[in-house]
Amino acid sequence: PKGTMAFAGKYEFEGDENYDAFVQKIGLPSDKVEMGRNCKIVTEVVQNGNDFTWTQHFPGGRTTTNSFTVGKEADMETMGGKKFKATVKMEDGKLVADFPNYCHTAEISGGKLVEISTSSGVVYKRTSKKIA
Repeated sequence: PKGTMAFAGKYEFEGDENYDAFVQKIGLPSDKVEMGRNCKIVTEVVQNGNDFTWTQHFPGGRTTTNSFTVGKEADMETMGGKKFKATVKMEDGKLVADFPNYCHTAEISGGKLVEISTSSGVVYKRTSKKIA
């Protein structure tokens, strides 16, 4: 059935497009910009029906975890570490979330995790390959 894409797994950063333009647009502090550049982030997704735990492991041991249920408001954290509330939706097999200054989608395409963030016309795309 539609909307039950299997996101569960571990994905390692493979490549991205438009990183600099995007982080500039959302006002990410320069230390965070450098930290995130070509960063071998490992994204770990645990999915139980509509319940998700989405953890990003950064080199050096820092992690960010967002837990949410599709269709319900949840406490989230941005790339820059800001806390906010968002309701993640499932649209055409994609997870869609409105962050404070960008819209984020995630989907599994060709076995890869493809994440797209859009802010005022700047589109940042990050692709991660499945490693577990």
